[in-house]
Amino acid sequence: MVSFRPLTEDEYPAYLDYFIDDYAGEIATNFGLSQHDSVARAKQEIAEMLPEGVNTHGHVLLSLVAPIDQSDRHVGYLCYKPDTMMRSVFIYDFHIFTSCQGQGLGKQTLRALEAHLCEKGFKEIRLRVAGDNARARHLYESSGFGITGINMSKSIVGLAEKTP
Repeated sequence: MVSFRPLTEDEYPAYLDYFIDDYAGEIATNFGLSQHDSVARAKQEIAEMLPEGVNTHGHVLLSLVAPIDQSDRHVGYLCYKPDTMMRSVFIYDFHIFTSCQGQGLGKQTLRALEAHLCEKGFKEIRLRVAGDNARARHLYESSGFGITGINMSKSIVGLAEKTP
């Protein structure tokens, strides 16, 4: 069974390395930015979202731990923000390490999170998934999440030069 523990300050640099690389790839793919611009944007967004790192008020940043090969191993990350007024949480980041994927840990994590949040009186979990992330979308849909909207974008760079 997957369990949670707070991410430590010593672990935070490794989290940033993972997050910036992963999110920059998503930005480059989905928004057509260069690798350099995507990395800059990912760094800016994480700095704005977690200005105090693991101690940022209002955000919960966790290490995911699971028993693998008779020992507890760090298998991923989970970052969410509770909204106590709405009794909901928004998942900003959820990642199972590549070497640990395909073992049911994603579903186990979501079930454990749901149970934990229900005990605390929360009623809803929300998140956003990248349009090209079929694996994540499948995980969420098979775990009972439903689509509530679709993000769309259109590049208008250079449009003014083409308009007569």
